Amino acid sequence: MQLPEVLRRLRLKDAYRLFGKRIGVWRESEKVYDPDRHGILVTPDLKPGFEVVDVYWIERGLSLICIALNEKNHQNEYILFEPPLSPFEYELLERLYEDLRDVLLLNEEEIRGDKKQILLSLVEELIGEYGVAIDLPSLFRLQYYLVRNFLGWSRIEALMKDPQIEDISCDGVNIPLFLYHRRYHNIKTNIVFDEDHLDSLAITLAQRSGKHISVGSPILDATLPDGSRLQLTFSTVVTSRGTSFSIRKFREEPFTPIELLERGTFPVDAMAYFWLAIENNKSLLFIGGTASGKTTSLNAVSHFIPPLAKVVSIEDTREITLNHDNWIASVTRDAVIDGSSGAISMFDLLRAAMRQRPEYLIVGEVRGPEAQTLFQAMNTGHTTFSTLHAADVDSAIHRLENEPLSVPRTMLQALDIVSIQALIYRGTERVRKCQEIVEIMGLDQATQNIQVNTVFSYDPVSDTFSFSGRSQVYNEIMASRGWNTEDLEKEILKRGKILLAMKEQGVKDYISVSQIFQSYAIKPDEVMENLGDLRRLM
Repeated sequence: MQLPEVLRRLRLKDAYRLFGKRIGVWRESEKVYDPDRHGILVTPDLKPGFEVVDVYWIERGLSLICIALNEKNHQNEYILFEPPLSPFEYELLERLYEDLRDVLLLNEEEIRGDKKQILLSLVEELIGEYGVAIDLPSLFRLQYYLVRNFLGWSRIEALMKDPQIEDISCDGVNIPLFLYHRRYHNIKTNIVFDEDHLDSLAITLAQRSGKHISVGSPILDATLPDGSRLQLTFSTVVTSRGTSFSIRKFREEPFTPIELLERGTFPVDAMAYFWLAIENNKSLLFIGGTASGKTTSLNAVSHFIPPLAKVVSIEDTREITLNHDNWIASVTRDAVIDGSSGAISMFDLLRAAMRQRPEYLIVGEVRGPEAQTLFQAMNTGHTTFSTLHAADVDSAIHRLENEPLSVPRTMLQALDIVSIQALIYRGTERVRKCQEIVEIMGLDQATQNIQVNTVFSYDPVSDTFSFSGRSQVYNEIMASRGWNTEDLEKEILKRGKILLAMKEQGVKDYISVSQIFQSYAIKPDEVMENLGDLRRLM
């Protein structure tokens, strides 16, 4: 499929519609770009040797993504098309950029106003002062780049807006950016930075994160305003190929248990198991390698927390999002000035949280001395959820017992459930799967080894999950609630039906999902009565 054919399928008008009037004669409404009225401003032109695989808009009419197969190396590439500039437009853009840097000093009232509208008004004033006559397509192209550079993220703005991208990686000067795409996985882009532009972008990323980067302090971990995680190294001080950065993007709305069911990460029986376990104050630990979905799963099952329970979350960077009113979300802080004592660590926040009497304590990831305090919290009756980098239960226990975590083995008995996750291949597709759900049974008095019980396990050959039929957690729930086996099975069946009904009815946004779980905690009979149309409960 060739690009012109793709564009026709997108039902947009011809690539260019030229206007030959000066800016001043156009009404205000006409100065607002509309692709249906003004046509698209990009002119996609694939080089020979590439075949179109997929194409989609980031900003309709202005920024187009083409996934193209490179016939030479048989790999897909991510190609961004933006409006092309004529030599005159490029020179005018550079002049506007320099002059706007001098006049963009906003007063208090303007700061609270629409920054985009203020910027575009200043652009028109400057063009008027220059006495330049340009047509509307030229104005729209200039507006696109000025808004992108002043209010957006420069050349990576389209990547930041692309919901299909999980990670953006820059390895150095004059090296193409690489991405992790939800559909096409690791993929090379056509975006390359020279040294000056890359260093400038690095400083912008740091400043908008509220941090400082320099040759004297060349390594930075920070959170961008949209919640994405930034890791940045500046210049050639620690990375020989120049400034590098990695941006790990997060969805504005968290994954829910229903979405994890749709993706096959967990079976419905396992989700019903988590629902009952969390409601009955069992502590969880999600383990796995990098990008295995640990935090995603942690956030998803946290929607099972009862509606009025007090929750405290502690993280290095904000990733946990709950639709829960009684929730304190706390984040660590680096020292305000290098070498000063103003830093607030995970340990500090965890110690403070213990005085807040939380019923549920969520720690983004344990990796240091805060692990001891976390397990002390478990041993004193607090329900805790967290994540840990480890491949299996044995390696998780080994990490927890040794430096720098140093959790005594006797304390590990307070942990109830460990969920092991991995990023695996299913054919050519990489998917996140729960490998096992394991219960910590306690210490063997003879050998002092940790005893475990596998409750759910995944078979990669048949791509199915199986329940072992044995669960200490279920036995403890029956004992505490006075249930027999029949009562437990009825409750598991009810919750499974609710989860499947939500999946079938497309109820999966985190607010709607939370509302139904909370409704079930208060009026379970009403939820079961409306099982055919759960949206009535929202």
